[in-house]
Amino acid sequence: MKACIVGRYPILRMVHPLIRTISMASYSELMAQAQNLMAQAEQARKDELASVIADIKTKMKQFGITVADLGGSGGAGKKAGKSKSGAPAKYRGPNGELWAGGPGRKPEWVRAVLASGKSLDSYLI
Repeated sequence: MKACIVGRYPILRMVHPLIRTISMASYSELMAQAQNLMAQAEQARKDELASVIADIKTKMKQFGITVADLGGSGGAGKKAGKSKSGAPAKYRGPNGELWAGGPGRKPEWVRAVLASGKSLDSYLI
């Protein structure tokens, strides 16, 4: 900024030294400031967390809401769900693999059997 512009506008006289300080900050100084701000933000989150949890529990009790109503299991971690269908197996592959024969993509061993011209009837359980 030019001195003549700063002299015309009183607000610029107050801000001018700040702008010079900010623009002269090095990368390491800015990173240190950023880390300080992140630490302050994390501390503020921790300070507010207990209050937020207490508010949520109060509202849940007031309205009779359970963890299950929110779609949670009530446990600390997620339980592993079934990854395969519940249909019983109809076919057993050459290496003991099981397949229910339902719609969808066929297992590799079924595709190999069919590609070789054989029937799946010999693999029925």
